Amino acid sequence: MVGAGYTGLSAALELAARGYRVVVLEAWRAGAGASGRNGGVLGMGQRRDQDELEGWLGHEWARGLWNLALEANALVRERVRRYDIDCDLVDGELHAAHRPRYLDAWNAYAGRLARDYGYDRIRAVGRDEMVAMLGTEAYHGGYLDTGAGHLHPLNLSLGLARAAESHGAVIYERSAVVSYQGGTRAGEPVVVRTAAGSVRADYLVLACNGYLGHLEPTLAPWQMPINNFILATAPLDPALARRINRDNVAVVDSRFVVNYFHLSPDRRLIFGGGENYTTRFPHDLKAFVRRRMLEIYPSLGQVTIDHAWGGTLAITLRRMPHFGRKGHGVWWAQGYSGHGIAMANMGGKLVAEAIMGDAERFDLLARLPHVRFPGGTLLRWPALVAGMLYYSLLDRL
Repeated sequence: MVGAGYTGLSAALELAARGYRVVVLEAWRAGAGASGRNGGVLGMGQRRDQDELEGWLGHEWARGLWNLALEANALVRERVRRYDIDCDLVDGELHAAHRPRYLDAWNAYAGRLARDYGYDRIRAVGRDEMVAMLGTEAYHGGYLDTGAGHLHPLNLSLGLARAAESHGAVIYERSAVVSYQGGTRAGEPVVVRTAAGSVRADYLVLACNGYLGHLEPTLAPWQMPINNFILATAPLDPALARRINRDNVAVVDSRFVVNYFHLSPDRRLIFGGGENYTTRFPHDLKAFVRRRMLEIYPSLGQVTIDHAWGGTLAITLRRMPHFGRKGHGVWWAQGYSGHGIAMANMGGKLVAEAIMGDAERFDLLARLPHVRFPGGTLLRWPALVAGMLYYSLLDRL
């Protein structure tokens, strides 16, 4: 495995538990990328909703992807229980509409999931209840999904690493991979090189997502690394914490450049919002995210911001994961597009299944008709910036 995030650790855990000798090479520390730095929302479903997927892929394929997403959510929960991972898992994700125009479509979609997919964990939330739940007038209503939830993402990563090691997987941190060769023909090994040594293996899994860099240039046009940013306030007074999140749910709003937030067990508001599309983070991360937080909660203007951080994730043009294989021995899973806690865990499991000889479920994702970002690796950045600025403008209308 190259990469000790959710995908690489999940694949390592699955394979090692079945007797494979597994080596994971990680450039920094386990969970150091998006898997440890994300906003902690354990979502339900795919990044695109079932109506979109049915229109794009047909009902049968879309249903297969829904079933994978259900299993992905359950997989995270089962691993948390089995391996006693202390990651503060709490049920409930509230989708909050920042404009009234979203509500009719959301209500219809919730009804359709119940009717056609048997999913009855969603209920509508009106404006008055939304105000009571969140203590803000910023949202017009939405829906609550009790099958989704939130957790501590880095603790989940570290728990997966310990679980993989308990089955015999070996994780080498601070071991950046600089190149690899081989694996294109049956029986040909893959040789993976770091600055300090090399690993010879039957199979290679590229589980780098937004940190792929130049390791495999043929994959770069299919995904785009972008940066997302999060803050943590100082611990809030209990009454204030209850006022801004009465039921301790994750909140995800309807903006294209989405805001998402929840409370930590020590009553900090963990608030994510804002993106950029360069190789650098904003100079003052606290101020960058705080502006968005105050748009929702102006009453928190005097609250201290204790921490702020950013991380790099990978998006695809169609906002669905990009899976594939190269030759006989090289596999990859990437491009979770901000929906990776459940699906990256599932992605690692699907890669492991494929390596063990059953690629049917892996191929549900590998066969998705993705398109490259226009302009190749040189022009994809300005094209993306232009597109994101357009959708950011729509968020304000």
